[in-house]
Amino acid sequence: MMFDLFAVAADVRMPFALEIFERTASTPRVQQVVQLSLAPAFLLSGIGAVMNVIMSRMIWIAQRIERIEDKLEEQRTPRQAREHGWLMRRRKLAQGAILFSTAAAVMISLVIGMLFISAYITSQIGTLIAGLWVLTMVLLVTGLAFFLLETRLAAIGAQAPKD
Repeated sequence: MMFDLFAVAADVRMPFALEIFERTASTPRVQQVVQLSLAPAFLLSGIGAVMNVIMSRMIWIAQRIERIEDKLEEQRTPRQAREHGWLMRRRKLAQGAILFSTAAAVMISLVIGMLFISAYITSQIGTLIAGLWVLTMVLLVTGLAFFLLETRLAAIGAQAPKD
């Protein structure tokens, strides 16, 4: 309100920074944006929890691969050679799960940022936010599919070739 008086008195347009300050001065508007961003924020924490599980499995796989690779190739048993291939496939799937989960976390972070920005600009960016949300879901589902495949491969185990 005070800025409006100054603008009228000076008969000039307010600088952009003052305009943003005026728009963000509304406490109910800020509360509404914070409420809107809670669901994506909870999704972000869920993605983080899933990534923690994937990383724990990835660390175990990497350590096991290192133990097998520390042995000279001639000293490896056929079982260890099979297990090495099995672990390499598991590692590839876990890396895919991490890649897509990380991308989903980045996208949902962009959604949260865009929600705050959209409350204070005149341009309508709802379609962009919805598109980012859909992209987040696609990336998350893809990451979870990679994780599912990795867990299935882990459950099957390194099987011996059938005669």
